[in-house]
Parts: sequence; structure tokens; C-alpha cells
Amino acid sequence: MILETDICKLRAVDPEDLDYIYQLENNPALWDVGHTLTPYSKFTIREYLENAHRDIYEVKQLRLAICKKDDSIVGVVDLYDFDPYHKRAGVGIVIPQDLDRSKGYASAGLQMMIDYSFNRLRLHQLYAGIAVDNVASRKLFEKLRFRESGIKKDWITTDNAYKDEIIYQLINE
Repeated sequence: MILETDICKLRAVDPEDLDYIYQLENNPALWDVGHTLTPYSKFTIREYLENAHRDIYEVKQLRLAICKKDDSIVGVVDLYDFDPYHKRAGVGIVIPQDLDRSKGYASAGLQMMIDYSFNRLRLHQLYAGIAVDNVASRKLFEKLRFRESGIKKDWITTDNAYKDEIIYQLINE
């Protein structure tokens, strides 16, 4: 299965991606989305990248880099909470730089991950939790046929308030 479109491709993350992943994971603007509470050290991220080749059935997660044709990374797409028995997984995506947004990378990257999940991993469904005020992500997932299936009230803690999180599901018919 080729994970490539006319505008981008997905590839496994490599140890050479250390600086990119370090910056991504330590960007406080993204911590609410990833439910991160503390920064990651380069040592921790290096260890993660050295073990990123491990099988999804073993570690229950998969991170792929979204790359331009020149192999420069513009974002990542993740499968998490992989459950092979119930044939489902959570999916998340981030394109951190404004200059890389609205160019089709997120749609193409997420669609390739959907195709991989349904056709290669034979999953029955994917789900995503998206903050109610994250309009761009909601539009992306809705465009790719994810449907709202519920709301978790006051689910995400922010500096001085709580946010609701919408659960989206895509069922492999």
C-alpha cells in the first residue's frame, strides 16, 4: 500500500526527526489538543523515535509524518488507543505551522490514514475527540465523513475554564 498522493505522503518517523518532534511536543499552544501537562526532554523523544518502528499491535499506537514531496515534514497523523479486538482506534492530526495550513496536507494525510486503517489494519471504526471551539479540525473531520456521536461536557481543562469535547466517529461500512 502506497501512502502518497499528488501533494504529500505519509512515512514513518525517524530518529532524524528528533528536532521536529521535540518542537511539536513542546509547543504549549498544542498542549490542550494533546492533553499534555509537561514538556518532553530530547532524551525521552529520542527514545520514542528509536522505538517508533515497533508494531502497532504491540504498542497500540502509530505516528506517521506528513511530508511534502521533498520529504520535509509539515505535520503528523496518529493512531492511538488501537484496539484490534474491537477493531477501532482514535485518530489525531496536527499541522503546526500556519504557513502549511489550508494547502490540503491535513485532508490528504488524514484520508491516507483512514484508507490505511480500514484497508490494511481492517479496522471497523476510527474516532476523534475535538474541542468544540476547534472549528478547523471539526470541518476537516466532517469533510472526511466523520459524524458527531456525542459531547463530553467540561472535558478539557483550560487556564480558567472548561471546554466541551465532541466525539466524532467514522464507521467502515
